[in-house]
Parts: sequence; C-alpha cells; structure tokens
Amino acid sequence: MAANPQSPLTPSPVHEQYHVYHAEAYILNGELESPIKRKFEDYGRVSLEHTRSNSLITQSVGETNIEGLISFKRGYTRVAGAYAQQKTDIYGQDHAGWQALASAVLEGYNVEDILTVDRVVAQLSTQHPVIDGHVPRVNFFGSRFENLRIGGYPVEVELDLAFCGPKPDHDRTYLQDGGFLDRVHRQVDNILDSDDLPDTLEEKYKAEITTIDRLKENAREMAKSGAAENGNGYAKLRCSLVKEITFRSPHDGKPVKIPGVRTFGNAIFIGNFGTIYLAELKVETKKSDGLIPHRIDDPPAPQPRYSNHFSLEMVRLELGCPQSGNSNGGHVAGNGNTIP
Repeated sequence: MAANPQSPLTPSPVHEQYHVYHAEAYILNGELESPIKRKFEDYGRVSLEHTRSNSLITQSVGETNIEGLISFKRGYTRVAGAYAQQKTDIYGQDHAGWQALASAVLEGYNVEDILTVDRVVAQLSTQHPVIDGHVPRVNFFGSRFENLRIGGYPVEVELDLAFCGPKPDHDRTYLQDGGFLDRVHRQVDNILDSDDLPDTLEEKYKAEITTIDRLKENAREMAKSGAAENGNGYAKLRCSLVKEITFRSPHDGKPVKIPGVRTFGNAIFIGNFGTIYLAELKVETKKSDGLIPHRIDDPPAPQPRYSNHFSLEMVRLELGCPQSGNSNGGHVAGNGNTIP
C-alpha cells in the first residue's frame, strides 16, 4: 500500500477554499447464507476519507477462493486525489480544481462455474471545479467487462459511460437536474415494458417512477425560482450504465436466447442460480458528516451543503438455491466536499 505523500497539515492551495476528498474502492464483498453461513471481507478495500491532502493509495490481492463457490485469480484497487491549480485540455477547456479517482479491477472471476469473466474494471473519477464546485463532473471511462460469459455463452454488454451527462448548471445536484432524471425515467420505463417482468421487480420499479416524478417536480420548481438548493432530503436513485445486453452463440457469435435466462434492463435472471445486476449505479445527495479537517487559520466553517455521492457496482449478485447469499464485485464510490 502506498502511503499518502503529503501531510494533512499542508496548506490548502487556496486559503479561502479547500476540498475534503472522499473516494473508495474494493474488489469483492458479500455474505453466504446457505448451505453454510459466512460473511466475507471487503477484499482490497482502499479509501480516502477526511483528508485535504493530495494522496494515492493502492492495494493488490492474490488468488482467492471462497468455499469453492466464488473465486478470482487476482485483483487490485486504487484511490487518488489531487488539486490542479491550472489545467486545460487541448480544446482550452478549464479543468482546474480537485480531482479524485477510484478504481477496482477483478480478474478471473468465477461464480459456481456459471458466471465467469476474464476481467471486470470499475472506474469512477470526479472533478470539483473551483467555481461552482460543490457538485462534481463525473466520469466512468474505463469501466468494462472483458469476456463475460453465462453458462459458457458470451455476453456482450454495451455501457453508456456518459449516462450521468454534463455537470448540472448552477451547482445543482444530479437529482435536481431534469436531463438526468429524464434519462433514468426512460431507463425504468423500458424495464417496465419488458415481457414477463416479475411482480416483485414491477413493484420495485414503479416505486422508482414515483420517486423520479417527485424529484422532477422539485427540479421544475427550482428552475422557476432560480434556487440553487431546495433541501430535498437525502434522496437517492438506482440506475445503470447498461444500454443493452446480448447473448451470443459460442459457435458462430450470432445472438441467441439461453434457456432459463431472462434479462430486464441490467438484470440477468438465471433459473436455479439467482439474479445478476450489471454496472449498477446509485446516485445520492448527502451532506458532509461534520468531520471536515479544520485548521487554526481557517475561517469559520459554513453550514455544509448538499453534494452528490456516486457508487458503482459492476457485478451485484443475489444468489438463489441451492446456494443463497449476495455479493458485490468491482465497487467504486466517491463524492468529496468543497468548503465553502
């Protein structure tokens, strides 16, 4: 593990304004409930928390086997945070501000010889600009599945890495942005239009529509009033980076249907195995937790503002029978807080 290269007492790059990093990643965690009960750790967990320092932390994990049911050949994680006082790209666009990166890589992943994948990459980067920097630009570039297979059938997963869209105007959160909410609404509508959608999932997604409609109404009211925040509580939505899932023949690569396997959005249901959720994204609004580092020469800390928290699970499992339990593989998360 690499140590933080700077002391937490290093002066902020801008005295009047500073940033507290938050980024985390782990390779795998979960719990088996039957035929035996076992909770397994956050393999390879690394995190940046309550620090104002430029930092890089990495960790690697070797071959791991969990009761012969879940295994991986190797994995590694990294989190990094850095301040760029001046940074422009080749088009002259300004990227000055605080940037954080969280990555989790899982190789040779195998669940009961039914789900196999050569490589899973989860990657999340956030950029908090100096101006209007309480809500970040967010990017998932690099996230992917390599040679994912279900029961030996190749699975092609098309991801929309720009699903969150551009940073909302006026430092509003993504859950106060009409464009983002419209995209989530369409995604859920498409799932509800699926044939043979189970009643349990239908109820879940109808509840999501109710939440989205409430958030969209709040967003419209804010647009009329010009307010930057409306304190809509600790709202959260689940969505996905998945655009399309296609099963292909292992012989000629043509699209096929696999007996006993159904898809609903990013969910793959497999009879007598369970449900696999791919590239699942949770977007929340949160306030700072009150543990922001404060120095003697800092001005009085203002009231914390709402910020966005993003967490991405590349492979979430809900195992059925005869084995039961749950697991998350390829987890990254982050938000960060800019003060004032």
